[in-house]
Amino acid sequence: MQHRAVEMWTTRTPEAGTAEHQAQRAEQAGWDGVTFTDSQNLVGDPFVAVALAARATDRLRFATGVANLFTRHPAQLASVAATVNEEAGGRFVLGVGRGDTALFHLGRKPMPVAPFGRRLAEVQAYLAGESVDQRGHASRIQWLDRARHPKVPLDVAASGPKVIALAARTAERVTFAVGADPERLAWALGLARTEAEAAGRDPEAISFGAYVNVGCHPDLATARSLIAGGVAAFAHFSAMPGSTGAGLGAADRAVVAEVGRRYDSTVHLRNAAPHTGALDDAFVDRFAVVGPPERCVARLQALAALGLDRFVVTGPTFGADRAAARTAGRLVVTEVVPALHDHDPTSARPEGAPV
Repeated sequence: MQHRAVEMWTTRTPEAGTAEHQAQRAEQAGWDGVTFTDSQNLVGDPFVAVALAARATDRLRFATGVANLFTRHPAQLASVAATVNEEAGGRFVLGVGRGDTALFHLGRKPMPVAPFGRRLAEVQAYLAGESVDQRGHASRIQWLDRARHPKVPLDVAASGPKVIALAARTAERVTFAVGADPERLAWALGLARTEAEAAGRDPEAISFGAYVNVGCHPDLATARSLIAGGVAAFAHFSAMPGSTGAGLGAADRAVVAEVGRRYDSTVHLRNAAPHTGALDDAFVDRFAVVGPPERCVARLQALAALGLDRFVVTGPTFGADRAAARTAGRLVVTEVVPALHDHDPTSARPEGAPV
């Protein structure tokens, strides 16, 4: 297997007036990319943010983290993604998912898998410059013939087996939102590879990544407290309607189910949200990456060795102690990110792990 350096991405919210500054700081800190949240009732528009941020940076890559396939028609979504990619010099990735807070604030639940799959295929076809049948009309984004940069890569955020299968059969990139337990990530990777091969695709041509909650602090209890809101949010993704808890052990499945039962999207990503009370320390230690820098580095290196190309890091969430959050941010960019950049993930691949 050809060695691919591990990419380290960070997450940001596209608050109006901040995109350029946030991107410049991320580039200076050594991050490979930034994902901008797409949730129209809570934050500004991520596509506008990317266009502005790209003008203020030289090498940083960008993605939506993540757009949904309900609030924008596939043609419109593909067109704005391609436009931003042109403005960003080919540094944009269209990240999509079934939808969470963006749909909650419209009084809707995440998209059912079947219509999500249909729209996913349409977006991919539009991005590739192909025609899509729209009520008997051959619909195509004609201006892509004048595009200067290659096709926008499609990245699917995937938690459950059905969406993992869709992503592996359709997209150039799959980013798992299944937590940081090595056993569950190995399950997700194995399933994705199997589904890609069944669709006649080479799994090695797909870039696999993972969203990870990282609480990096010398004090383990503080590290856990910094990311409680984020851990609950990602556990909630595994408890969405139709989810089976596939790939989770019995104990973690019970925690995820309880988080899902209690989850209140009006306090999404807030550490003090009542639903974070369903988390216990053992679950957080498995589902997230927490502790001093050396512990975080070791955990991420072990996950990279499973066959992951990148991590999208979610750090301290709303309500975190400010001083502790600053410490965590500093340790991540000065110790964790450089260690992962210098690490060859094939050197620590466990015996029998997928390649």
